[in-house]
Amino acid sequence: MTKRFNAIVGLVMALGLTTGPAVAQDMTFFRIGTGGTAGTYYPIGGLIANAISNPPGSRECDQGGSCGVPGLVASALAANGSVANVNAIAGGTLESGFAQSDVASWAYSGTGIWEGKPAVEKLRAIANLYPESIHLVARADAGISGVADLKGKKVSMDEPGSGTLVDARIILEGYGLSEDDVQAEFLKPDQAADRMRDGAMDAFFFVGGFPAGAIAELASQHPVTLVPIRCEEAGDTCEKYPFFASDMVPAGTYQGVDVDTPTLSVGAQWITSADQPEELIYGITKALWNENTRKQFDAGHAKGKLIRAETALAGVGIPLHPGAERFYKEAGLLK
Repeated sequence: MTKRFNAIVGLVMALGLTTGPAVAQDMTFFRIGTGGTAGTYYPIGGLIANAISNPPGSRECDQGGSCGVPGLVASALAANGSVANVNAIAGGTLESGFAQSDVASWAYSGTGIWEGKPAVEKLRAIANLYPESIHLVARADAGISGVADLKGKKVSMDEPGSGTLVDARIILEGYGLSEDDVQAEFLKPDQAADRMRDGAMDAFFFVGGFPAGAIAELASQHPVTLVPIRCEEAGDTCEKYPFFASDMVPAGTYQGVDVDTPTLSVGAQWITSADQPEELIYGITKALWNENTRKQFDAGHAKGKLIRAETALAGVGIPLHPGAERFYKEAGLLK
Protein backbone atom coordinates (compact mmCIF):
# COMPACT_ATOMS: atom_id res chain seq x y z
CA MET A 1 0.00 0.00 0.00
CA THR A 2 2.74 2.44 1.00
CA LYS A 3 4.83 1.82 -2.13
CA ARG A 4 1.85 2.44 -4.36
CA PHE A 5 0.87 5.64 -2.57
CA ASN A 6 4.44 6.92 -2.73
CA ALA A 7 4.47 6.24 -6.47
CA ILE A 8 1.29 8.26 -6.89
CA VAL A 9 2.68 11.09 -4.79
CA GLY A 10 5.91 11.07 -6.80
CA LEU A 11 4.06 11.22 -10.10
CA VAL A 12 1.81 14.06 -9.05
CA MET A 13 4.70 15.99 -7.51
CA ALA A 14 6.64 15.60 -10.75
CA LEU A 15 3.69 17.00 -12.66
CA GLY A 16 3.40 19.82 -10.15
CA LEU A 17 7.01 20.84 -10.66
CA THR A 18 6.33 21.46 -14.36
CA THR A 19 3.71 24.07 -13.54
CA GLY A 20 5.46 25.89 -10.75
CA PRO A 21 6.02 25.37 -7.01
CA ALA A 22 2.77 27.09 -6.01
CA VAL A 23 0.76 24.28 -7.60
CA ALA A 24 2.47 21.58 -5.57
CA GLN A 25 1.91 23.52 -2.36
CA ASP A 26 -1.85 23.62 -2.98
CA MET A 27 -2.24 19.86 -3.26
CA THR A 28 -3.90 17.69 -0.61
CA PHE A 29 -3.54 13.90 -0.68
CA PHE A 30 -6.38 11.73 0.57
CA ARG A 31 -6.21 7.94 0.74
CA ILE A 32 -9.19 5.57 0.73
CA GLY A 33 -8.50 2.11 2.17
CA THR A 34 -10.53 -0.51 0.32
CA GLY A 35 -10.25 -4.31 0.19
CA GLY A 36 -8.62 -6.89 -2.04
CA THR A 37 -8.49 -6.17 -5.75
CA ALA A 38 -10.88 -9.06 -6.49
CA GLY A 39 -13.67 -7.65 -4.31
CA THR A 40 -16.10 -4.74 -4.62
CA TYR A 41 -14.47 -2.18 -2.32
CA TYR A 42 -11.51 -1.69 -4.65
CA PRO A 43 -13.35 -0.70 -7.87
CA ILE A 44 -15.87 1.41 -5.92
CA GLY A 45 -12.96 3.12 -4.18
CA GLY A 46 -11.46 3.93 -7.55
CA LEU A 47 -14.71 5.50 -8.74
CA ILE A 48 -14.98 7.63 -5.62
CA ALA A 49 -11.31 8.67 -5.67
CA ASN A 50 -11.70 9.81 -9.26
CA ALA A 51 -14.92 11.68 -8.48
CA ILE A 52 -13.61 13.66 -5.50
CA SER A 53 -10.18 14.47 -6.98
CA ASN A 54 -9.45 17.78 -8.70
CA PRO A 55 -5.66 18.10 -9.12
CA PRO A 56 -4.12 21.52 -9.69
CA GLY A 57 -4.51 22.58 -13.31
CA SER A 58 -7.75 20.65 -13.89
CA ARG A 59 -10.55 22.21 -15.90
CA GLU A 60 -13.46 23.67 -13.94
CA CYS A 61 -16.46 21.42 -13.30
CA ASP A 62 -18.81 23.61 -15.38
CA GLN A 63 -16.34 23.39 -18.28
CA GLY A 64 -16.43 19.60 -18.43
CA GLY A 65 -13.60 19.05 -15.97
CA SER A 66 -13.43 17.44 -12.56
CA CYS A 67 -16.14 18.31 -10.04
CA GLY A 68 -14.00 17.22 -7.11
CA VAL A 69 -12.38 19.23 -4.34
CA PRO A 70 -9.92 21.80 -5.75
CA GLY A 71 -6.34 20.66 -5.19
CA LEU A 72 -7.33 17.23 -3.90
CA VAL A 73 -5.58 14.09 -5.14
CA ALA A 74 -7.42 11.03 -3.83
CA SER A 75 -6.32 7.43 -4.31
CA ALA A 76 -7.96 4.07 -3.63
CA LEU A 77 -5.53 1.65 -1.99
CA ALA A 78 -5.92 -2.12 -1.84
CA ALA A 79 -6.07 -3.22 1.81
CA ASN A 80 -7.30 -6.07 4.01
CA GLY A 81 -10.83 -4.75 4.45
CA SER A 82 -12.99 -3.38 7.25
CA VAL A 83 -11.03 -4.16 10.41
CA ALA A 84 -7.70 -3.26 8.85
CA ASN A 85 -9.09 0.02 7.52
CA VAL A 86 -10.48 1.00 10.93
CA ASN A 87 -7.12 0.26 12.54
CA ALA A 88 -5.28 2.27 9.88
CA ILE A 89 -7.58 5.26 10.33
CA ALA A 90 -7.17 5.04 14.11
CA GLY A 91 -3.40 4.88 13.69
CA GLY A 92 -3.28 7.79 11.25
CA THR A 93 -1.88 5.80 8.33
CA LEU A 94 -5.07 6.26 6.27
CA GLU A 95 -7.24 9.34 5.91
CA SER A 96 -10.35 7.27 5.21
CA GLY A 97 -11.53 3.80 4.27
CA PHE A 98 -14.47 1.49 3.73
CA ALA A 99 -15.90 -0.68 6.48
CA GLN A 100 -18.94 -2.79 7.09
CA SER A 101 -21.54 -1.13 9.30
CA ASP A 102 -21.17 -3.80 11.97
CA VAL A 103 -17.39 -3.45 12.21
CA ALA A 104 -17.57 0.35 12.35
CA SER A 105 -20.17 0.26 15.14
CA TRP A 106 -18.21 -2.26 17.19
CA ALA A 107 -14.98 -0.30 16.80
CA TYR A 108 -16.53 3.00 17.85
CA SER A 109 -18.31 1.54 20.89
CA GLY A 110 -15.62 -0.93 21.93
CA THR A 111 -18.11 -3.80 21.84
CA GLY A 112 -18.51 -6.99 19.83
CA ILE A 113 -15.19 -7.92 18.24
CA TRP A 114 -13.66 -4.76 19.78
CA GLU A 115 -14.51 -5.77 23.34
CA GLY A 116 -11.41 -5.60 25.49
CA LYS A 117 -9.66 -3.26 23.05
CA PRO A 118 -9.62 0.55 23.13
CA ALA A 119 -12.71 1.98 21.43
CA VAL A 120 -11.97 4.02 18.30
CA GLU A 121 -13.79 7.06 19.60
CA LYS A 122 -12.63 9.37 16.81
CA LEU A 123 -14.19 7.19 14.09
CA ARG A 124 -16.63 9.22 11.98
CA ALA A 125 -18.88 8.45 9.02
CA ILE A 126 -18.93 10.17 5.64
CA ALA A 127 -21.67 8.07 4.03
CA ASN A 128 -23.41 4.75 3.82
CA LEU A 129 -22.75 3.46 0.30
CA TYR A 130 -24.48 0.19 -0.64
CA PRO A 131 -25.54 -3.18 0.82
CA GLU A 132 -22.86 -5.87 1.05
CA SER A 133 -24.18 -9.37 0.52
CA ILE A 134 -22.78 -12.38 2.35
CA HIS A 135 -21.68 -14.86 -0.31
CA LEU A 136 -21.11 -18.47 0.67
CA VAL A 137 -19.66 -20.02 -2.49
CA ALA A 138 -19.33 -23.79 -2.76
CA ARG A 139 -18.05 -26.20 -5.38
CA ALA A 140 -21.05 -27.64 -7.17
CA ASP A 141 -19.83 -31.17 -6.49
CA ALA A 142 -18.95 -30.61 -2.81
CA GLY A 143 -22.33 -31.73 -1.48
CA ILE A 144 -23.03 -28.41 0.24
CA SER A 145 -26.64 -27.22 -0.04
CA GLY A 146 -26.90 -25.51 3.34
CA VAL A 147 -24.63 -23.95 5.97
CA ALA A 148 -24.89 -27.10 8.14
CA ASP A 149 -23.24 -29.07 5.32
CA LEU A 150 -19.99 -27.16 5.89
CA LYS A 151 -19.15 -29.47 8.80
CA GLY A 152 -15.90 -31.25 8.06
CA LYS A 153 -15.37 -29.33 4.79
CA LYS A 154 -12.44 -27.15 3.73
CA VAL A 155 -13.77 -23.62 4.16
CA SER A 156 -11.99 -20.29 3.68
CA MET A 157 -13.22 -17.70 6.18
CA ASP A 158 -11.34 -14.82 4.45
CA GLU A 159 -8.17 -13.21 5.76
CA PRO A 160 -7.50 -11.81 9.23
CA GLY A 161 -8.50 -8.16 9.49
CA SER A 162 -11.48 -8.53 7.18
CA GLY A 163 -15.11 -7.94 8.04
CA THR A 164 -15.92 -11.13 6.14
CA LEU A 165 -14.07 -13.22 8.74
CA VAL A 166 -16.11 -11.60 11.51
CA ASP A 167 -19.41 -12.32 9.79
CA ALA A 168 -18.40 -15.84 8.76
CA ARG A 169 -17.84 -16.70 12.42
CA ILE A 170 -21.22 -15.23 13.33
CA ILE A 171 -22.99 -17.21 10.59
CA LEU A 172 -21.35 -20.46 11.65
CA GLU A 173 -22.34 -19.78 15.26
CA GLY A 174 -25.94 -19.10 14.23
CA TYR A 175 -26.10 -22.50 12.55
CA GLY A 176 -24.57 -24.25 15.57
CA LEU A 177 -21.07 -24.55 14.12
CA SER A 178 -17.64 -23.08 14.83
CA GLU A 179 -14.26 -22.94 13.14
CA ASP A 180 -13.42 -26.21 14.92
CA ASP A 181 -16.22 -27.95 13.01
CA VAL A 182 -14.75 -27.06 9.60
CA GLN A 183 -11.27 -27.22 8.12
CA ALA A 184 -10.87 -23.46 8.31
CA GLU A 185 -8.45 -21.54 6.14
CA PHE A 186 -7.94 -17.78 5.96
CA LEU A 187 -7.47 -16.65 2.37
CA LYS A 188 -8.48 -13.73 0.18
CA PRO A 189 -11.41 -14.53 -2.15
CA ASP A 190 -9.22 -14.79 -5.26
CA GLN A 191 -6.83 -17.15 -3.46
CA ALA A 192 -9.74 -19.26 -2.21
CA ALA A 193 -11.16 -19.35 -5.74
CA ASP A 194 -7.82 -20.58 -7.07
CA ARG A 195 -7.80 -23.36 -4.49
CA MET A 196 -11.36 -24.28 -5.44
CA ARG A 197 -10.38 -24.61 -9.09
CA ASP A 198 -7.72 -27.09 -8.01
CA GLY A 199 -10.20 -29.07 -5.92
CA ALA A 200 -8.44 -28.05 -2.69
CA MET A 201 -11.27 -25.88 -1.31
CA ASP A 202 -14.91 -26.80 -0.77
CA ALA A 203 -16.38 -23.40 0.07
CA PHE A 204 -15.47 -19.83 0.93
CA PHE A 205 -17.14 -16.77 2.45
CA PHE A 206 -17.07 -13.35 0.89
CA VAL A 207 -18.93 -10.20 1.97
CA GLY A 208 -19.32 -7.59 -0.71
CA GLY A 209 -21.50 -6.18 -3.43
CA PHE A 210 -22.47 -8.45 -6.26
CA PRO A 211 -21.27 -9.27 -8.81
CA ALA A 212 -17.88 -9.87 -7.19
CA GLY A 213 -15.06 -10.22 -9.71
CA ALA A 214 -13.35 -13.24 -8.14
CA ILE A 215 -16.63 -15.16 -7.93
CA ALA A 216 -17.74 -14.21 -11.44
CA GLU A 217 -14.41 -15.38 -12.88
CA LEU A 218 -14.54 -18.63 -10.92
CA ALA A 219 -18.15 -19.35 -11.96
CA SER A 220 -17.24 -18.84 -15.62
CA GLN A 221 -14.61 -21.57 -15.38
CA HIS A 222 -15.83 -23.99 -12.73
CA PRO A 223 -19.33 -25.10 -11.60
CA VAL A 224 -20.24 -23.42 -8.30
CA THR A 225 -23.30 -22.87 -6.19
CA LEU A 226 -24.32 -20.15 -3.75
CA VAL A 227 -25.41 -21.50 -0.39
CA PRO A 228 -28.56 -19.87 1.08
CA ILE A 229 -28.36 -18.11 4.46
CA ARG A 230 -31.66 -17.24 6.16
CA CYS A 231 -32.45 -15.40 9.38
CA GLU A 232 -35.08 -17.98 10.32
CA GLU A 233 -32.53 -20.80 10.07
CA ALA A 234 -29.69 -19.04 11.88
CA GLY A 235 -30.99 -19.11 15.43
CA ASP A 236 -31.16 -15.65 16.99
CA THR A 237 -28.45 -14.22 14.71
CA CYS A 238 -30.59 -11.48 13.16
CA GLU A 239 -32.07 -10.49 16.53
CA LYS A 240 -28.68 -10.51 18.24
CA TYR A 241 -26.99 -8.60 15.40
CA PRO A 242 -29.58 -6.14 14.05
CA PHE A 243 -27.18 -4.73 11.44
CA PHE A 244 -27.91 -7.85 9.36
CA ALA A 245 -30.68 -7.46 6.79
CA SER A 246 -32.32 -10.12 4.64
CA ASP A 247 -31.02 -9.97 1.09
CA MET A 248 -31.18 -11.84 -2.21
CA VAL A 249 -28.57 -12.56 -4.89
CA PRO A 250 -30.64 -12.68 -8.10
CA ALA A 251 -30.54 -15.64 -10.44
CA GLY A 252 -28.03 -15.14 -13.22
CA THR A 253 -25.72 -12.90 -11.21
CA TYR A 254 -23.10 -15.62 -11.56
CA GLN A 255 -22.83 -18.09 -14.42
CA GLY A 256 -24.52 -21.39 -13.65
CA VAL A 257 -26.36 -20.06 -10.59
CA ASP A 258 -29.85 -19.92 -12.07
CA VAL A 259 -31.97 -19.47 -8.94
CA ASP A 260 -32.41 -16.56 -6.53
CA THR A 261 -30.27 -17.17 -3.44
CA PRO A 262 -31.46 -15.76 -0.11
CA THR A 263 -28.71 -14.39 2.10
CA LEU A 264 -27.93 -11.59 4.57
CA SER A 265 -26.27 -8.23 4.03
CA VAL A 266 -24.59 -5.40 5.93
CA GLY A 267 -24.02 -1.80 4.85
CA ALA A 268 -20.76 -0.71 3.24
CA GLN A 269 -19.79 2.63 4.77
CA TRP A 270 -17.13 5.24 4.08
CA ILE A 271 -15.46 6.28 7.32
CA THR A 272 -12.78 8.71 8.42
CA SER A 273 -11.36 10.31 11.56
CA ALA A 274 -12.65 13.26 13.54
CA ASP A 275 -9.14 14.68 13.08
CA GLN A 276 -9.73 15.31 9.37
CA PRO A 277 -10.50 19.00 8.64
CA GLU A 278 -14.18 19.89 8.55
CA GLU A 279 -13.88 21.92 5.35
CA LEU A 280 -12.11 19.08 3.54
CA ILE A 281 -14.71 16.45 4.46
CA TYR A 282 -17.50 18.89 3.62
CA GLY A 283 -16.03 19.35 0.15
CA ILE A 284 -15.52 15.61 -0.30
CA THR A 285 -19.11 14.85 0.73
CA LYS A 286 -20.43 17.52 -1.60
CA ALA A 287 -18.37 16.09 -4.48
CA LEU A 288 -19.58 12.58 -3.66
CA TRP A 289 -23.20 13.55 -4.28
CA ASN A 290 -22.98 15.89 -7.27
CA GLU A 291 -24.58 15.06 -10.62
CA ASN A 292 -21.27 14.31 -12.32
CA THR A 293 -20.45 11.66 -9.70
CA ARG A 294 -23.92 10.17 -10.13
CA LYS A 295 -23.16 9.52 -13.81
CA GLN A 296 -19.85 7.86 -12.91
CA PHE A 297 -21.52 5.59 -10.37
CA ASP A 298 -24.26 4.53 -12.78
CA ALA A 299 -21.79 3.69 -15.55
CA GLY A 300 -18.86 2.40 -13.51
CA HIS A 301 -20.05 -0.62 -11.48
CA ALA A 302 -23.20 -2.62 -10.80
CA LYS A 303 -23.16 -1.55 -7.13
CA GLY A 304 -22.60 2.07 -8.14
CA LYS A 305 -26.28 2.33 -9.04
CA LEU A 306 -27.14 1.62 -5.38
CA ILE A 307 -24.95 4.45 -4.02
CA ARG A 308 -27.62 7.10 -3.59
CA ALA A 309 -27.95 10.23 -1.46
CA GLU A 310 -31.32 9.15 -0.09
CA THR A 311 -29.67 6.12 1.61
CA ALA A 312 -26.47 7.94 2.61
CA LEU A 313 -27.44 7.88 6.28
CA ALA A 314 -29.09 4.44 6.38
CA GLY A 315 -27.68 2.15 9.08
CA VAL A 316 -24.98 4.62 10.17
CA GLY A 317 -24.25 3.67 13.77
CA ILE A 318 -21.35 6.05 14.44
CA PRO A 319 -21.32 9.87 14.50
CA LEU A 320 -21.09 11.73 11.21
CA HIS A 321 -17.98 13.78 10.59
CA PRO A 322 -18.92 17.46 11.15
CA GLY A 323 -18.10 18.26 7.52
CA ALA A 324 -20.39 15.52 6.24
CA GLU A 325 -23.08 16.47 8.74
CA ARG A 326 -23.00 20.07 7.51
CA PHE A 327 -23.51 18.94 3.92
CA TYR A 328 -26.43 16.64 4.75
CA LYS A 329 -28.16 19.40 6.70
CA GLU A 330 -27.71 21.85 3.83
CA ALA A 331 -29.03 19.23 1.39
CA GLY A 332 -32.11 18.65 3.55
CA LEU A 333 -31.18 15.03 4.24
CA LEU A 334 -30.63 15.61 7.96
CA LYS A 335 -32.55 17.83 10.34
